[in-house]
Amino acid sequence: MQRQILVIGLGQFGMALSRELSSRGCDVMAVDVSEERVQAVSGAVSAALCFDATDEVALHRIAPERRDVVICAIGDDARDAAIIVTALLRQRGCRRIVARASSEILERILNVVGAHEVVNPERSFGERYASRLMFDSIREEIPLGDDYVVTEMSPPPAFIGSSLAQLKLPARFGITVLGVRRMVGDKARVAAPNPSAPLAADDILVLASSREALRNLTRQL
Repeated sequence: MQRQILVIGLGQFGMALSRELSSRGCDVMAVDVSEERVQAVSGAVSAALCFDATDEVALHRIAPERRDVVICAIGDDARDAAIIVTALLRQRGCRRIVARASSEILERILNVVGAHEVVNPERSFGERYASRLMFDSIREEIPLGDDYVVTEMSPPPAFIGSSLAQLKLPARFGITVLGVRRMVGDKARVAAPNPSAPLAADDILVLASSREALRNLTRQL
């Protein structure tokens, strides 16, 4: 069954989220007070509407409670609106409300007024990108909880030509290799790790570990 999602606020975050969710097969309704933004996304989503979501009557008309997920992606320039919309969505009995925040105080307020989940895309990206700046071999990092991460990592020069069995990453560092991403023709494919296959320079390791284990590994490279 197609997932029904409502995105309120079409700044950079809301616009990108609307387009990506729609491209992945979701039924996306996008809402913003700007006619220009609504027109910009209209060709990519199922429905794009221009109105002020802080207007309780207007919000009632689109029945947000019928959607599987409602995302309040209103930006920094309208914090009061983000708080009001999140509260109204909770009053409507929405099943899952995800609200965007750019500061800790706004995050706390949005939780209090009814958000089931609060995301801070700028902070999340900054934390992930910091690892890429610190360590040249890290390509991407996805946090899982407070201290656990899934990391895409290019094999350091010391790893190239060695097999995973020889490197003994679980025993030496507490790092689990989930897979190896390799180019097959013009497409990248992730395969289950082959312990005896030597690593190539263009392989990408998909690792699961604590942040501390990853730091210990990178310090020794």
